Amino acid sequence: MSLEKKDEHDHRGWIQKRDLTPVEKGYLMVLVYLDRRLRIVDYLELLEDLYYKVNMQMPKSHTEQYNLDNKFWYWYPLYALGSFSTIAYVVAALSGALLGFYYAPATTGDPSGAYNQIVFIMTDLNFGFMLRSIHRWAAQVMVAAVFLHMLRVYFTGAYKEPRELNWILGIVLISLTMVFGYTGYLLPWDQLAFWAGQIGVEMSLSIPLAGEWVAQLLFGGFTLSQATLQRMYILHVFLLPFIVTTLIAVHIGIVWMQGIAEPH
Repeated sequence: MSLEKKDEHDHRGWIQKRDLTPVEKGYLMVLVYLDRRLRIVDYLELLEDLYYKVNMQMPKSHTEQYNLDNKFWYWYPLYALGSFSTIAYVVAALSGALLGFYYAPATTGDPSGAYNQIVFIMTDLNFGFMLRSIHRWAAQVMVAAVFLHMLRVYFTGAYKEPRELNWILGIVLISLTMVFGYTGYLLPWDQLAFWAGQIGVEMSLSIPLAGEWVAQLLFGGFTLSQATLQRMYILHVFLLPFIVTTLIAVHIGIVWMQGIAEPH
């Protein structure tokens, strides 16, 4: 008998001699079997060590750090705006993914096909009106929550050292949120979307030196066309979600490491 098999046999014998319930014996037998092949116990110990380190690292509020009796800040609604905007983003992402099953930027090269698909979603698809409304309102709530969150951070001085990098990251996130809203605004390709796109083209052309290049890159030319809708769709569905999700994760990670900045 090899050494490994002997060790496993000894473990099984030890388990059988213990005064354990059948469920406990079965659990330990499975654990021994898996541990000999997959080192389960080693990974469980690593997870346990990580758990305790994470709990020691969890950010403490001002009231926790100084053992204050006033717990007012725990319920202060302005300190929930960051979490609120993240929840709104998740709701918008999930509802947008469901809308993606029924929407395409155009059909047969005609941008008006996108509008026809919006009409189908709103009028003929079961729960389509509700789904699009959830997506639209979640996006608007996210924009408002992010804006108010930035105001709260500024007026409470939470942007100062050592949180200045996270403040800059927040500025990038609110800028990308605006781009998110703009690209999504153009996707229905109705009159509002058309003129909003036309304003975007004119704003791009007004940029010194690089204006024409920016208009060509973002809008596919100097007038709105199928290329414009295609670019907005790619930005809104394929590019921005991955960038924003990554930056939100980094943003929350920095808050976790530094703690919540509450006014003293």
